[in-house]
Amino acid sequence: MAIPFDVLAEPSRRQILDLLLERPRLVGELTEHLGLTQPGTSKHLRVLREAGLVRVRRDAQRRWYELCPEPLAEVDAWLAPYRRLWTDRLDALERHLDTMPGLPGGTGETGETVGSEPPDARDAPPDAPDGEAP
Repeated sequence: MAIPFDVLAEPSRRQILDLLLERPRLVGELTEHLGLTQPGTSKHLRVLREAGLVRVRRDAQRRWYELCPEPLAEVDAWLAPYRRLWTDRLDALERHLDTMPGLPGGTGETGETVGSEPPDARDAPPDAPDGEAP
């Protein structure tokens, strides 16, 4: 049995999984979307099936391919610490950007939002004094 990491390294196989995430599909439909030959698509489907990522359901002469998400739990578990790493780093970047003057939503040293005017000043016509409506 192939390891999900090895199987997912191939872009066409990831694309097949993306398509099967939407709904079960026939091999001909997958072939159209992928732009591969039917034997090429079938080869990728065999590898995905052997890895347990895809199952086949026969309906008379047709074979429907369906996603089996359970083996992806191994990949998800492996990615968890990396996901936390990126979440922590993105949160730190957001906090840093929030303190930078001159950026929308950023604050200056006084803690006031930079680049925003009082609400009244935005609503006043250009010839009226600041904050006064006609």
